[in-house]
Amino acid sequence: MPRLHRWLPYQDSHTIHASRRNKLRQRSRVLILYSGEGGGFEGVNIIIAKATSIWTRSKASVMPSLPAIIEASTAGLCMNIPIVSGLAGMAEDYDLFILDLWGVVHDGVTVYPGAANCLRRLRRGGARVVLLSNAPRPSASVALHLVELGVAGDMYDWLLTSGEATASTIAADTIASGASGAGADARPAYFHLGPERSRPTLDACGGQEVAIEAAEMIICTGLFDDETEQAEDYRDLLSLAAARDLPMVCANPDVVVNRGGQIIPCAGAVAAFYEELGGTVQRFGKPFPDIFDRLFAESPEIPRSRAVMIGDALATDIRGARQAGIDAIWIGGGIHAEALALGPDGQLDQDKVHGVAAQAGERPKAILPWLQW
Repeated sequence: MPRLHRWLPYQDSHTIHASRRNKLRQRSRVLILYSGEGGGFEGVNIIIAKATSIWTRSKASVMPSLPAIIEASTAGLCMNIPIVSGLAGMAEDYDLFILDLWGVVHDGVTVYPGAANCLRRLRRGGARVVLLSNAPRPSASVALHLVELGVAGDMYDWLLTSGEATASTIAADTIASGASGAGADARPAYFHLGPERSRPTLDACGGQEVAIEAAEMIICTGLFDDETEQAEDYRDLLSLAAARDLPMVCANPDVVVNRGGQIIPCAGAVAAFYEELGGTVQRFGKPFPDIFDRLFAESPEIPRSRAVMIGDALATDIRGARQAGIDAIWIGGGIHAEALALGPDGQLDQDKVHGVAAQAGERPKAILPWLQW
């Protein structure tokens, strides 16, 4: 694709004297990547922003229009992430609230103080509340766990997990293959890499569990013992699988999770290591668009402009929201709490907030220390 790279200084000859304009030219530039095909812009990166209006000397035949979206690509540049103490001030801005579970509603052991109250208030105000989790188990299984933790079914409208998306997709493929005449042979022979508590996901897949030597695929729901093992501990096993070109299905893209204050590796860490060894991976869950499409298919009356994702992980929750075209509210007290230097008082430092977000390339709408009203 042909490109025209041009450095275009900010200027406004009507309001800025020549000497001032020369200084701006030295300090403020915009890099335009122009695509010759279709006469449009491929992208714009602001390198240094020192003015509020952009003027250029280029003619319309060269620059037909400015792009609709301008991204800040330098750490902290043009970034303004408001630090707010609670959700109340934003409750009227949205009709659909999509909440992550781990790191937002609970830590796998206990529900965070204020989380249950938030859920109740949102529903009482007429909002639709959907829990969207990268848990590698079916939604019904996670719902039972929520009840045990104290999150009753009447606190939310719907629950969708990456485990549910994984199982339904594999089961649908199995049924389709069977309908075409393959019959029982269509059941995928898989090797399960993950804890026994993920058994409901395997049952819902409709396949047959076999040894790694006989497997056609790997279904990864985590590590066998995530409290003592790391992904690298499976090097021999995964090297064998990669040499056989076995595809891996990852039922949880999360790399780590905060469980009761302890950082635990997840299936996403195993999937990333498998790719390093040359294996191929298909992931289900956040940040990938498919799971958001499933969610919005259940709420077609709500436009994405009236939906917001509330999550703690920049790489999955916040990035997934951006890729789905919806706003995101960041919870600082989850897996990024240490990087943000979040203390027990809930105080967040603006520079640290911007730095951590910029490093991930994300810009959420706002940040809260914890989910609270």
